[in-house]
Amino acid sequence: MKRILIALFVLCAFPASAARAETTNSDPRAVAIADDVMKALGGKDRWDALPGLRWTWEASINDTVRGVRAHSWDKMSGWHRVSGKTRAGQPFTFIDQLDGHGGMAWMNANAIEGDSLAKLLKRSKSMWTNDAYWMLMPYKLRDPGVTLQYDGEEKDGDRTFDRLALSFDHVGETPGDRYWVSVNRANHRIEKWTYLLQGQTEKENWTWEGWEEHDGLWFPTAHKSGTTTIFTRNVETVKAFPAGEFKAP
Repeated sequence: MKRILIALFVLCAFPASAARAETTNSDPRAVAIADDVMKALGGKDRWDALPGLRWTWEASINDTVRGVRAHSWDKMSGWHRVSGKTRAGQPFTFIDQLDGHGGMAWMNANAIEGDSLAKLLKRSKSMWTNDAYWMLMPYKLRDPGVTLQYDGEEKDGDRTFDRLALSFDHVGETPGDRYWVSVNRANHRIEKWTYLLQGQTEKENWTWEGWEEHDGLWFPTAHKSGTTTIFTRNVETVKAFPAGEFKAP
């Protein structure tokens, strides 16, 4: 199994705010393409105004699902909830503030406290970082600390892509990660990416497909590499979360 499925690797972390980067090192042509991507997704204003999201992150190998995590994210308050089962089959629910200030955790319906709680909240943040980036990376191209460079034109059958190279300036848990995203010139949609993770020597290539529209915003639902598929589906845009969503399992 790929590293993604045997250990939680952490992609570029990004803030809950929608601040746009003013990185002088970014290539103006790459920045213009990134802005076209955001327009095709539904627009920066619509994204900034979105109160929250729910979705599931699922890993499948040879059509067998190996892991499912359900997320809720309040973009305005920073509260995040993730639930699922461990590899040993134990149910868990983690609720954390993404700025690192506070949270709760339950394993097998038992509340966790002390040092064990701190470790689980750190894991919860890593799950959010990983699982959200698989779905929301196109919305984060202009975030602070992201440097964009134009990496040339790419042909794939009758499709023409513009490739953008992403690097990170002291942001995220693994700032040495590198990404190359392929933007379809016809629809301004990211349809595949290549990445080289910090500490690795081999690049991986994945598709971005199964795009769905929710409240005027577009989200991918599947990413494929060989016999492995990462699903980011069951997407819901949320205008207001129930009072207890970030308080108890």
